[in-house]
Amino acid sequence: MTGRTHDLAAFTTITFLIVTQPLIHISLATGLVALAANMIGGVAPDIDQPTGKVWHQVPAGTILGRLVHPFLGSHRTISHSILGAFIASLIIKAVLNYTHTFLLVDNGIVYLAFMLGYVSHLVMDTFTKEGVPWLFPVPIKFGIPPVKAMRITTGKFIETILVFPGLLLFNGYLMYMNYGKFLDFIRHYVVR
Repeated sequence: MTGRTHDLAAFTTITFLIVTQPLIHISLATGLVALAANMIGGVAPDIDQPTGKVWHQVPAGTILGRLVHPFLGSHRTISHSILGAFIASLIIKAVLNYTHTFLLVDNGIVYLAFMLGYVSHLVMDTFTKEGVPWLFPVPIKFGIPPVKAMRITTGKFIETILVFPGLLLFNGYLMYMNYGKFLDFIRHYVVR
């Protein structure tokens, strides 16, 4: 999947969570940081690509990407697995534990938002021709549907004409059907 599809898929996880769970009272800062963490989590598995979108969101990212790449192997290896998700969860927890003294947000919500984005990336890539090595280091890539020829080619017709617009429509549907929740949130945090 392309970076914009991963961004939208990550955002969809947050939208779905908002409409299916009771609204909790969070600060506007927590909401904004959680949204940013979700977007970063949505592209974080591509840390194994030195030219990936995640590196463009970090200062001196292209240099860092080239330094980190040799340790992660080729694209869609450890960072696209359950093991990679576990390691990413440990790293984000450590970062949040470090920042809690000067970044006054609810770390639990920010952590959840990041992990939702991260997992959404893996799920979306499972539908591509390349598949995902969920059980890395076991060298088997899993894909849905099981027949590789029936899967999506990244950046091609199915993704650009069906998947991306489908995610947009699904977000629009969720927001329309639950506009009261979104209005309550906006009234509480934006129009004070």
